Amino acid sequence: MEIRLGKLQKTKIKAHQDVYEIMRMVLLRGQKIDRNREHLWVIGLSADNTILLVELVSMGSVTRTIAEPMEIFSLALQKRSVKIILVHNHPSGSLKPSAADKDMTDRMIQVGRIVHVPVFDHYIISEQGYFSFKEDGLLDDLEKSLKYVPEYEQVAREVEVSREAWRRSGKREQAREMARTMKADGYRMEEIMKLTGLSKAAVQRLKPTLRRI
Repeated sequence: MEIRLGKLQKTKIKAHQDVYEIMRMVLLRGQKIDRNREHLWVIGLSADNTILLVELVSMGSVTRTIAEPMEIFSLALQKRSVKIILVHNHPSGSLKPSAADKDMTDRMIQVGRIVHVPVFDHYIISEQGYFSFKEDGLLDDLEKSLKYVPEYEQVAREVEVSREAWRRSGKREQAREMARTMKADGYRMEEIMKLTGLSKAAVQRLKPTLRRI
């Protein structure tokens, strides 16, 4: 169910607190009996973080709510959102993410990658406060998870990591060779470090390139 926000539906998200204030107001609009159940909302954003939609995708029990990827991403894709924010409430007032909260976020992060609509953040809210996965650093940790990553994607990532390591290795060897030549030409240590990016210890370990007569 898409929620009508009136003037707020063109609001630009500039800080974590902005999301909480909007969603707290949405939560308080509901009847008291409904506030005692978990809700899961999706906020669709444009590239500049302007709100395109707020949708209630699931309403569960006192302790949990369930939603499938289709329900979470369907309207966001229709409205051409480029990223989404997940929001759900904890009627107990606790803002600590459960194992189920983390697992759901992990799964949606991978689905978002596939459909090119990344999960920008996940909030847990109550009437008194909020917890942001992104602000806490938990979102970054979950983005590294491989639990829901397809096998072909894991292989592709491993190949890219190997390529990047090879590129870095090649650049380091070029820097070392340049430092050897500069040492042979009598450059000062500070100049060699500045131009090659190598540390003082790394430069000191290098033997100057022998010049042919």
